[in-house]
Amino acid sequence: MNGTDQPSSGDPREALRDRIAADSLTTRRDYLRIVATVSGGLAVGGLGVASGILPRHGDPDDAKALAPKRISAQLLPGESVAFRYPDEEDRAVAVRLNDGTLVGYSAICTHLACAVLWRKDRGPEGELYCPCHEGVFDARTGEVTAGPPPRRLPKVVLAEQTDGSIWAVGTTHSGESIEQGICRRLGEDRSDLASRIGCPGAKRGAEAPAASGISHPSRTSLPLVTKATSATQAGDAEIHGRAT
Repeated sequence: MNGTDQPSSGDPREALRDRIAADSLTTRRDYLRIVATVSGGLAVGGLGVASGILPRHGDPDDAKALAPKRISAQLLPGESVAFRYPDEEDRAVAVRLNDGTLVGYSAICTHLACAVLWRKDRGPEGELYCPCHEGVFDARTGEVTAGPPPRRLPKVVLAEQTDGSIWAVGTTHSGESIEQGICRRLGEDRSDLASRIGCPGAKRGAEAPAASGISHPSRTSLPLVTKATSATQAGDAEIHGRAT
């Protein structure tokens, strides 16, 4: 972790803000960027996603839009990188587990918003540790394994490009899978897309016009296969995308 990722100052207003930020989803536009380029049917479970994950030419300069963020040129097994996402005040951490699994989390403790640290030397897979009150989170799932935190760490969705670079592309609520986060937001804002990708409970019906500001999938500068993952169970393990 870098020197800026220290526990909060103790100001309760700052802690409250961090708690809210840690539990928030990315903006509506960010989630639509992940799923709006879907062509044809898409089954949630495998959760294939076309390559709207990384930046495209022609995207408007919108100060409120959350842009995907490159966080590392590569990440080897047993290594971690601290970064800020989705905003500069939001601490986050990406870890490559020993078996190659890539995981990402908010590094704001769900107890009192202290900084969560990666401890490589703890256990067979390492652990995520909050030094303020001895909170411990499972490195693979983000679940609380010790201490007072009331819930697991929210995930940061990570995408790994074929060149090995790691990008942060989205977040979820604490305890929410990637599928659930995307489907919940789409259920609120784009029920047509929720239906197309097979979200549970999505209303079937005519497809609505594409949302403003969403580019066509052919307008991408990255004809790469992208693998996105967060710490996870089988249901939200991978997101694949290929430019058309």
